[in-house]
Amino acid sequence: MSEYPTFQHDKPRFDQNTFSGRFRHFLDVIDPSTLFVTEKRLQESVKLLERFKQGTLPAGVTDAQLWQAQKIKQAIIHPDTGEKIFMPFRMSGFIPFGTPVVIGLLLPNQTLLSTIFWQWLNQSHNACVNYSNRNASKPAPVSKFVQGYLGAVTSAVSIAVGLNVLIQKAGRFSPTSRLLVQRFIPFPAVASANVCNVVLMRHSELSEGVSVLDDDGNVVGTSKVAARHALLETAVTRVVLPMPILVLPPMIMAALEKLPLLQRQRRLVLPVHSLVCLAAFGLALPLAISLFPQMSQIDVNQLEPEIAAATDCKTVTYNKGL
Repeated sequence: MSEYPTFQHDKPRFDQNTFSGRFRHFLDVIDPSTLFVTEKRLQESVKLLERFKQGTLPAGVTDAQLWQAQKIKQAIIHPDTGEKIFMPFRMSGFIPFGTPVVIGLLLPNQTLLSTIFWQWLNQSHNACVNYSNRNASKPAPVSKFVQGYLGAVTSAVSIAVGLNVLIQKAGRFSPTSRLLVQRFIPFPAVASANVCNVVLMRHSELSEGVSVLDDDGNVVGTSKVAARHALLETAVTRVVLPMPILVLPPMIMAALEKLPLLQRQRRLVLPVHSLVCLAAFGLALPLAISLFPQMSQIDVNQLEPEIAAATDCKTVTYNKGL
């Protein structure tokens, strides 16, 4: 029996009502192999999907080919704008382009300047990813992007620098304990800044609302309630995401650095640290973004009265964003 279900252009390949289905779906979304898809291959994939919708597929096209075409299109093209997402800011590029930043955040013995630099770089990358993968069913001014970016960078740098200064002044810590505590400082700084980043970057959704769709994919209205749900779910994801990335590597490295090999060969510490960060990132990203489906559903009776009056559906769907 084939592992590929019958292709449906408006539905994901895996069941989005279960965590395992969403996890398998987002493994496809973050697959870095799609970064190497050529423009020709992308256009072929888009054309194949269009021909499927028109009922003019050539003979011999399989479900596997159609699902692969959809995977390529969804990895590269924004579902609301129809435009290509810049490679470093695609979800498929989040791990390859974000891992060097994570390594920098977790480097031991950081100076004040290096702490500021890595927090700034991390929030700059996050801001661009958030903006590039936002719900774009309603236009938002660039000023909102700038506001979110500045807010996230300011909060991340302030918290990280404040905690570093506090630890430096804490005389009761031994040098070893101080080093270990300093390695955990990036997590509260990044987690709080991530929430600020999402809320400030997408604040316009709260005032403008997001489009909600019926069972046939038709827009039935614009809901501020659905927008609040979308931002809350995304914020939770952004708090969970850095947990394994910024908590596991310091614990693992603290144990590995006691091994005789790394004690003798100190030049191996950075490569081992990089591999540990990459593994943690590769695990954390699909787990975090699988907490909620990208296309979330909400009961109509929870929404504005005018939306409930505009549809006979019991639930409607909205794009949460990533």
